[in-house]
Amino acid sequence: MPTTVKQEIAFVGTGLHSGRPVRMLLRPAATGGVRFRRTDVSDRDNVIPARYDLVSDTRLNTRLTNAAGVSVSTVEHLMAALAGTGVWNVIVDIDGPEVPIMDGSAARFVQKIVATGLRHLPGPSRAVRVLEPVRVSQDGAWAEIAPAPMLTVGFEIDFADAAIGRQALKLPLVNGVFVRELADCRTFCRRADVEAMQAHGLALGGSLDNAIVVDGDEVLNPEGLRRSDEFVRHKMLDAVGDLALAGAPILGAYRGFRAGHGVTNALLRKLFATQGAWAEAALDSDTARQLPGAGVVAADLRRAS
Repeated sequence: MPTTVKQEIAFVGTGLHSGRPVRMLLRPAATGGVRFRRTDVSDRDNVIPARYDLVSDTRLNTRLTNAAGVSVSTVEHLMAALAGTGVWNVIVDIDGPEVPIMDGSAARFVQKIVATGLRHLPGPSRAVRVLEPVRVSQDGAWAEIAPAPMLTVGFEIDFADAAIGRQALKLPLVNGVFVRELADCRTFCRRADVEAMQAHGLALGGSLDNAIVVDGDEVLNPEGLRRSDEFVRHKMLDAVGDLALAGAPILGAYRGFRAGHGVTNALLRKLFATQGAWAEAALDSDTARQLPGAGVVAADLRRAS
């Protein structure tokens, strides 16, 4: 059945790019999918549905903007946490333009959602079933999605920095795999990029507490990596969050090579614009048990970050 959170869940953190404090509250919702509500905006429509066609910027993060020009940025980690725990209806009250970065992963969102639990709603679960392969390419990066009985995510990255290098991984996102294998993997960047961004008024809230920072062959975080392939796993986390902007679970096999937020969003736009490439599916109980959030339990949490 469709789901929402059992009760309100509060988060307090910092915006990665603004450096400003942010308060965010997940509120149960019976219908309507995932919707952000800017509580600091009162002079126009302040509700922003979490939909792929409202993505207005994909540089450094995913930004959503409604018809009134009200936006919310850095939604990808929260969207991944919601999809990975099976939450598809929720109001996200937020008092600023950016979702808090927390520790740079989805772990803290997932922990609170799992601890709070879900409430099942009346009606059938629905998903987007991929019927035909779709592929997009941009500047040497590409992403594709093909028919599959469940959501699988495969990703490959290739960085000149020796600390990152070339990494590849493929996972079926069933039975708590997202929570166990991807949720705690942090965003990453080069030290030179951090300095350049901060010089231009970006990444003002960034630190070693909420990102992995590399310099050549060195990881600058004193605690090191959480996993040897944390870099590619975080890219997979991002892809899960960006795919969740389809508005429903996807039944299909996603593959990305050096794909960022923009490539994955372009893939969704092409999928939904391609006649015959997809269909809405009402799920039977067996297929519903294959969704990313099905069967998630507290024991799936790998660590408390």
